[in-house]
Amino acid sequence: MIKTSLRILLVEDLETDVNLIKRQIRKIVEDPVIEVTDNLEDCRKHLVNFAPDVVLSDYNLPNCTGLDVMELVKDFDSNIEFIFITGTIQDEELAANTILNGASGYILKKHMNNLAEKLEPFLKKVVVNMVARDELRERIRNNKITVNQIYEYLDQINADNAEQVDNIRKIKEAMNRFKIEDDAE
Repeated sequence: MIKTSLRILLVEDLETDVNLIKRQIRKIVEDPVIEVTDNLEDCRKHLVNFAPDVVLSDYNLPNCTGLDVMELVKDFDSNIEFIFITGTIQDEELAANTILNGASGYILKKHMNNLAEKLEPFLKKVVVNMVARDELRERIRNNKITVNQIYEYLDQINADNAEQVDNIRKIKEAMNRFKIEDDAE
């Protein structure tokens, strides 16, 4: 059972499939937050306002295809995992193209009864990536704190001669370049 709460955007038009998929997700994720849509406009709104960790999408939708949804998601944030849950991808070439275009994987709806088993490795990967990003963010935050503390220390130094003043200025300039590069990431 995945203990980390996952924010899942489900792009599906059939209510019965929505209910089946939600039930299967709850078998493997302790506290999922699931939003459902079946069109690109609402999908875009959910990307902005809901900020999902993963998107699960059908391939055939009323007003677009799953590839359209995947393109929207990847253009918005290429780090969001995208998984097709569909009955449509029977063609091996089409399945390969979904992966080549950025999907993390696909699961056929004919496996709906054991969807949890097939979906679990994908969702575990999402959690691992979330933890890795959180650790990276924490290290960056700690580095910024350290740089700010050094900068403050340099401001408190009373320089007695021109050479020391010039060295402090050079250190501050180097640190400012570091801060600008760090903020750009």
